[in-house]
Amino acid sequence: MSVYWRAALTLVTNRGGGSSLPSRVVSRSGVTVDASRLAAYSRVCGFRLRDTLPATYPHVLAFPLAMELMSGSDFPFPVVGLVHIANRITVLRPVLASSTLDFSVSAENLRPHDRGRQLDVVTVAVRDGEEVWRGVATYFRREGSSSSSSSRRDSTSPPQPTAIWRVGSDVGRQYAAVSGDRNPIHTSRLGARLFGFARPIAHGMWTKARCLAALDGRLPDEYTVDVAFKSPILLPATVGFHAAPRDAWTLSVHDVKSGRPHLTGTISP
Repeated sequence: MSVYWRAALTLVTNRGGGSSLPSRVVSRSGVTVDASRLAAYSRVCGFRLRDTLPATYPHVLAFPLAMELMSGSDFPFPVVGLVHIANRITVLRPVLASSTLDFSVSAENLRPHDRGRQLDVVTVAVRDGEEVWRGVATYFRREGSSSSSSSRRDSTSPPQPTAIWRVGSDVGRQYAAVSGDRNPIHTSRLGARLFGFARPIAHGMWTKARCLAALDGRLPDEYTVDVAFKSPILLPATVGFHAAPRDAWTLSVHDVKSGRPHLTGTISP
């Protein structure tokens, strides 16, 4: 059964509103990289082929484990309807594409959000007994009726873009094929409409990966990249990318016409 069929079943099997997260850890040992899949991922996201993995690629390798965790009967919310609102990745050591990795995924820190609740799905990658990569994906669950806070917009003017990206209508399908994240809001106009979007939207993790690809060769071997997903990119789109190297890199992606922010973030050593 595909991960999204299992996710859809959680609408029936999970009632939502639970007050605790599962204590179990989903793990898998001996994970290796398929070179052709990595090459396809790199092409879709804009990375150059290297001996080391893009910082975002371990997220792809561990995605089935995260879905297994969140599709379990002990997970308090249906997976369908959870919104990925933030993502932090820490590269503790460069990870060679030839590495064999052990992954573990757990859910932590269920806490209030001003429009519901949020939680972290924490993924750890270990090589030869040493933690080399850690990812924290923050998900939001809307609860209660919408309030005026749901319509707030960031009134700050976007920075001058350092690049303009034309994001094609097929980016959602392309990224789904190389990542395994086949959520229909990214691949189908009907699926997007069922969740209130006029058109399919780009994956947040594609946007994050595209930002890092734009800085390929300019980042240290070890760093943390922390982003917030502000609003979806409806496909096709033309967006502005901005990156500035200060004490830490600052990142942003915004709509070129409206200035509406899609992503903000930092990269720090």
